[in-house]
Amino acid sequence: MTDGPGEPLVLAARDGAVVTLTVNRPAARNALDAATVDAVAAAFEAIDRDTSVHCAILTGAGDRAFVAGADIKAMADLDREGARVFSERGHRMADLMEGIRVPIIAAVNGWALGAGCELALACDFIYASRTAKLGMPEVGLGVIPGFGGTQRLALRVGVARARELIFSGATIDADEALRIGLCNAVTAPEELMPRVRALAAQIAAHAPLAVEAAKQTVTPGQPRGVDEPLAAALVVERERFAGLFATQDQKEGMRAFIEKRPPTWKGA
Repeated sequence: MTDGPGEPLVLAARDGAVVTLTVNRPAARNALDAATVDAVAAAFEAIDRDTSVHCAILTGAGDRAFVAGADIKAMADLDREGARVFSERGHRMADLMEGIRVPIIAAVNGWALGAGCELALACDFIYASRTAKLGMPEVGLGVIPGFGGTQRLALRVGVARARELIFSGATIDADEALRIGLCNAVTAPEELMPRVRALAAQIAAHAPLAVEAAKQTVTPGQPRGVDEPLAAALVVERERFAGLFATQDQKEGMRAFIEKRPPTWKGA
C-alpha cells in the first residue's frame, strides 16, 4: 500500500539480522489511517515469518514525527460501528507486534501522540530523541485511546500516572517520559538511530530462540507471561529455561563460552 504514486506506507531496510521499518506519510506527520495500520501489521507479519530476522526497529519518516497520531480527517465522520472496526484494526496491529518472535525497538524521533504513543507502547521498549513529544490527547477530541493505550500505558508507567496523562490529555517531553518510565533512553536527535541500531545489533547477536523465549516470558498479555500470578509465572520461566536445553543453540552457546570463542547460532 502507498501514500501516493509509488510511495509505500511503510519502508523496510535490512542490515544483517535487523530490519528497520519506517512509517512513511511525512506529509501527514505519519498519521495512522486504516491503510497505514494494515501496512504496519503486514510489515511485522513478514518479519515474524522470516527467521533470519532477529530484531526490528520502528521509526517515522522525516524529523518532525514518529507518528503524530491517528488520522483525524479519516476518523471524524465515523459512526459507532466504523469506530469499533478502526479500533479493532489498531488492536490487531498492536497485539501482533507484542506477539511476534523478535524484539521491537521504537525510535521515537518526533511527535508520538495518541495512536502514535500507542504504537510506541506496543514495541518492547522506547528510545526517544530529546526533541520528541509524547502523550495521549484524545479526551480533547471527545474520545479515549482506542489502540490499547489505556492498558499499555498503565502497564508501562503505573495506573496513577496513566490516569493523569490520559485524563489531562497532556503532552510531555522526552526527559519527562524518561523520568516516569515511558521511555528507556533519551538521545540527541542525531544520535537516536545510531544508538538504536547498536542496541538492535547487540540483541540480534544473541541466540534467537533464547531472545524469543525471553520476550514471551516477560511481555504482559502473552500466553503464560508476566501477568500470571507469581508462582505460575515462575513455573513458566522454569519450563522455558529447561526447554532451551533441548536446543542446538544452548549446546553451542555454552560450548563456545567454555572454548572462549564466539558462538554460531542455528536458531534450532
